[in-house]
Amino acid sequence: MCHMSACAFLSYVSIVFMKLVPLQPIKSRPQFLKIATLSVVFCGSVVGGNISLRYLPVSFNQAVGATTPFFTALFAYFMTFKREAWVTYAALVPVVAGVVIASGGEPGFHWFGFIMCLSATAARAFKSVLQGILLSSEGEKLNSMNLLLYMSPIAVLVLVPAVLIMEPNVLEVILSLGKQHRYMWLLLFINSTMAYSANLSNFLVTKHTSALTLQVLGNAKGAVAVVISILLFRNPVTVVGIGGYTMTVLGVVAYGEAKRRFR
Repeated sequence: MCHMSACAFLSYVSIVFMKLVPLQPIKSRPQFLKIATLSVVFCGSVVGGNISLRYLPVSFNQAVGATTPFFTALFAYFMTFKREAWVTYAALVPVVAGVVIASGGEPGFHWFGFIMCLSATAARAFKSVLQGILLSSEGEKLNSMNLLLYMSPIAVLVLVPAVLIMEPNVLEVILSLGKQHRYMWLLLFINSTMAYSANLSNFLVTKHTSALTLQVLGNAKGAVAVVISILLFRNPVTVVGIGGYTMTVLGVVAYGEAKRRFR
């Protein structure tokens, strides 16, 4: 909710006061419904992913999340009739397989957690395709900052009830943390501002490449995150893990080359 509030506020300041891009009005009811759907699906994917972590090991959650490019390719085909060259689809195999291998075989399995994780993964893919339509469709095209401006307040309205129901004592906790830790409010502000930058970049990548490229880069991000976490926290790694993430990075390189050669 903090992230979406920051996105709404910073988008408004950037468009209305700083005039970085012109304000684009919503042109039709169907366009508004698509933006509202995008907001709800976004919230569902984040909340569903968080719920699944209560029941599934992180490694298994990672393995399921690695299938996002597959769902994205599926939704893109059925929603926009966009087909890629077979070589491009083949490049997705090492991208997905690498993260699955790196995650390792975890014995912990919970059906509800698995369903929530799979639903969140599919929702994330659906969101990518839908935002691609809103950013690129001739009749409903919005620039990235305007889409974020309209999407964020709807997401906040969806998340406020979720916060009050799922985190009933959240205000007490955050005020207590603010008193205990001098830099808590500053860190929360920086964190929320970075979320705005991440969401804006997310939309820009989708606009200038494709929804599928965005999700493949997401898997590459997982590999980068592992490297950074090793350097920062000195957490132990296995040969299987290193091999899996190396496969993912090579898959991303192969995917980029396939997209370049087979446009």
